[in-house]
Amino acid sequence: RAGVSFGAEHFAETSYYFEGGLRKVRPYYFDFRTYCKGRWVGRSLLHVFGTEFRAQPLAYYRAAARAGRLRLNEEPARDLDIVLKNNDFLRNTVHRHEPPVTAQPIRILAEDEEVVVVDKPSSLPVHPCGRFRHNTVIFILGKEHGLRELHTLHRLDRMTSGVLMFAKTAAVSKRIDEQVRQRQLEKEYVCRVVGEFPEHEVVCEEPILVVSYKVGVCRVDPKGKPCQTLFQRLSYNGSSSVVRCLPRTGRTHQIRVHLQFLGHPIVNDPIYNMEAWGPDRGKGGKIGKTDEELLKALVEEHRSKQSLDVLGIGEEDLNSSGESKDCGNSGDCTKSAEANAMNGSSCPAEDEKDPERNDVAACPLNSDVNQEMLDKDKELSLCGDQEGRTGEKGWEEKDPLCVECRMSRRDPSPKELVMFLHALRYKGTDFEYCSSMPEWAMEDWEE
Repeated sequence: RAGVSFGAEHFAETSYYFEGGLRKVRPYYFDFRTYCKGRWVGRSLLHVFGTEFRAQPLAYYRAAARAGRLRLNEEPARDLDIVLKNNDFLRNTVHRHEPPVTAQPIRILAEDEEVVVVDKPSSLPVHPCGRFRHNTVIFILGKEHGLRELHTLHRLDRMTSGVLMFAKTAAVSKRIDEQVRQRQLEKEYVCRVVGEFPEHEVVCEEPILVVSYKVGVCRVDPKGKPCQTLFQRLSYNGSSSVVRCLPRTGRTHQIRVHLQFLGHPIVNDPIYNMEAWGPDRGKGGKIGKTDEELLKALVEEHRSKQSLDVLGIGEEDLNSSGESKDCGNSGDCTKSAEANAMNGSSCPAEDEKDPERNDVAACPLNSDVNQEMLDKDKELSLCGDQEGRTGEKGWEEKDPLCVECRMSRRDPSPKELVMFLHALRYKGTDFEYCSSMPEWAMEDWEE
């Protein structure tokens, strides 16, 4: 497989600007594209939009059709009663607004002919998915550093900072991936947690279950997947502790979930240190809510604080198609991803290699793979507008069909975009890369 790559036409879609310690993307027009799936054949466009593309109400799609925003086989689809045929090609033009991320630059730690290693700032997704495209590590590396055809070796949760590696060739990617599969890769994280963490080494082996791929929430559960994390306290300042974390397995949000279970959640974790988990904040696995009640409480807590962007989701994501807990290769996941490709929400697949990857921020099923793969497989993909439009008009003018244009959102503060979890060191059989200890991990640091 070729690595993920973008060209000048993708970078020209829009531009960045910096304001209040944030990197912002000017709103822009963008095309979501997909081929007609077998289950859609013989159904009308209206029926498909009403059942599988629920991020927007039917009134929006009717208005979009009248405005020429919906195209079927590159012809305006103004009649939503038209019946779909096998291999029909759909294109939906939308006005995209991306959430802001930190203005902190991506620092390159090492680069040679095989790999590039960066120090990822908190709040940046690794690659395009969900509401993020330009505000992603891969896009910024391509646009600002000229780095193309990168292969993702591992991922970090969007809110996690630290060492992030990319291979420059498929051969290097395969070699390092084999080390991952053989568990020859050592990963060391550092975090700041609530309270006085025990001085002795703590080993947590609680199994972890995914509650929601869409929101990106997990919890300890006997039905979950087995995992193991070693914890060692480095310092304590009277109210919080700095802890070294050594994950021996790579489950989703493993470090964060295990720390919550131990009663020492990460100080500013926007998921696992919230009131929605109850008075004990999930300590010992005590939640007192069903999964549905928990998710609702988490969303409502962030909604009340106008901080849904911190979760990487928007109101439209909460209205989109249902998700499957058994994601990955399941039919339900594919169904959800196909639908999301036309409206911009996300359905991530689980990646067991990465203990701190964000299920909202890492979505290979509808991320931007190269054009050759799209042409070869005729599979779902997010692709830039081939007509060469830029987003400048979208920035200067309000779009009449865009819900985001009519909303007033509070910008997060740079402080809200930092979570105290940092990938400090990655070591393989023939390499080792380290980053500096973050400021919040210093022994004398105070809130």
